[in-house]
Amino acid sequence: MDHSKDGKLELLTSKNSVLVLVDYQPSMFKSISSGDKTKIKSAAICAAKAAHILGVPVVLSAINPKAMGEFIPEIATLFPNQQVFARKIPSFDAFEDEETWNAFKKTERKKLVISGLWTSMCFAYTSLHALKEGYEVYGLIDAAGDSTSDAHKYGVERMLQAGVIPITLEALVSEWMHDWNNSKAGELIKEVYSKYGAMVGLQ
Repeated sequence: MDHSKDGKLELLTSKNSVLVLVDYQPSMFKSISSGDKTKIKSAAICAAKAAHILGVPVVLSAINPKAMGEFIPEIATLFPNQQVFARKIPSFDAFEDEETWNAFKKTERKKLVISGLWTSMCFAYTSLHALKEGYEVYGLIDAAGDSTSDAHKYGVERMLQAGVIPITLEALVSEWMHDWNNSKAGELIKEVYSKYGAMVGLQ
């Protein structure tokens, strides 16, 4: 079988992908019990930092900030000139919001890296929307959490069955960076790798 035209075999780069982060807000974090909240938050922040360092476009979407709290500043302040889209319709699918969807489409990139709170709802529904529209969707699994372990587990399984490609934080950053000769490698070690996972001892 000829896979040469299979976009899923093309590695993620800073030039072909976009990062979409959904609903990283205080009230959403409070109800997570599927995993370590600190680790989940760290993965999301590190992904945003890596995108910022490497120039990967980022889209941030929030649901009902007045009730759920503002998007966490550790991510939002990395992009001071960029709007966090508070969805006009408080849908669990971030892409049902016209501004969020248009901001993503404006990047003109086919590869979408996404994560969000909670896994089985806003993360899953937004991913399914993008798949239905023909995009290649990569789910950043370790930056996601849910109200129960089963909700997270089966939310992930649902996405995988639909065609979402799973990826984790260190793999994502390494794929974006490509190799240690990247001019941003030192900054990524200091700001990303040394803050998360097995590479903490690098710095």
